[in-house]
Amino acid sequence: MAGLIIAIIILNFVAFRTNKRLSKNQIIHIWAFTTVFQDSFDLFVDYKYQGYWYFTKDVDWQAVPAHFAIVPPVNMMFLNWFPFNSALLKQILYFICWDIGTVTYEFITMLPEPWGYFHYGWWKWWYSAMINPMLLLILIGYYRWICQVEDDLLNGKKNK
Repeated sequence: MAGLIIAIIILNFVAFRTNKRLSKNQIIHIWAFTTVFQDSFDLFVDYKYQGYWYFTKDVDWQAVPAHFAIVPPVNMMFLNWFPFNSALLKQILYFICWDIGTVTYEFITMLPEPWGYFHYGWWKWWYSAMINPMLLLILIGYYRWICQVEDDLLNGKKNK
């Protein structure tokens, strides 16, 4: 549990302290989207098929902070620093660095308690390495959609 609390404090501090791009509205959208998307995925992989789990294989209260306060600030940092106006190669390298970083963090979360809180069942680290870029692409698509909706609202365009 100590590792989870430390991670929540550090990740949220860095995400909010370094944010230069995301508006409050975008942060709220990203936080809600991330939580619903993560919990939908975890509903099957974690609870139904027990591919991985937080703390115990059961649904438990101590895992709630992991579901609501770890991935959203990470997604905030990813979007805040993403090189949107850079060459494709730079964007691909950015994805690779984030993929390596998230898988490394996953390994850290599997340390023995009190530092670790994440456990593998049949899930393998390379499943995460393969799926993370797809999840980040979905996040970018969602972020761009939110930005477009905001622009439309500011310019007085009606939703069709």
